[in-house]
Amino acid sequence: MSTVEPESAVDLRPAAELMATVVRGVRDDQLDGPTPCTDYTVGDLLDHVSGLSLAFAQAARKEASGPGPSADSSRLPPDWREVVPGRVLALAEAWRDPESWSGQTAAGGLEMDGATAGLVALDELVLHGWDLAVATGQPFDPDRASVEGAQAFAAQFSGPGTEQMRRGLFGTEVAAPADATRLETLLAMAGRDPRDPAFVTR
Repeated sequence: MSTVEPESAVDLRPAAELMATVVRGVRDDQLDGPTPCTDYTVGDLLDHVSGLSLAFAQAARKEASGPGPSADSSRLPPDWREVVPGRVLALAEAWRDPESWSGQTAAGGLEMDGATAGLVALDELVLHGWDLAVATGQPFDPDRASVEGAQAFAAQFSGPGTEQMRRGLFGTEVAAPADATRLETLLAMAGRDPRDPAFVTR
């Protein structure tokens, strides 16, 4: 994975707060519904967000972490509307420490430099925040700095010749609409159709 300079540090709190709001807005009857992550239901994605929040908070603190997060709705605790947002906000708090963005760390068994790990965490918050929002009919309007920070990471895997690098990170890149917003450009880079009629109505 490419190295990102520590100067790329971004405040993860706006993206985390938006994600927390989306999670709290998910209804119980939506947990089995589909998401833009075709292998995940809404409940599966909530469990994934919960696990990645723990893993990347540990990465920020340079603590040893286990295997990558799961995606299994049966693992959600009964109070997931409190637990998952709490973990997401704790993730953002961990990355407020400037030391988190320097040196080496690991998340989900994958070693990387701190600055890259921070942008991966941000990328996960923005992309999966959108996934959950459109899957459950909620608004999603991330701040510009969050989108640009996530795009700085995704851009490393965009364009011809990056197909092998994308495996395990993103789906097949799609063409962004001619009038795409910054968020829609990021979504297309990450292999999502930003105007998928199954989820988005315009």
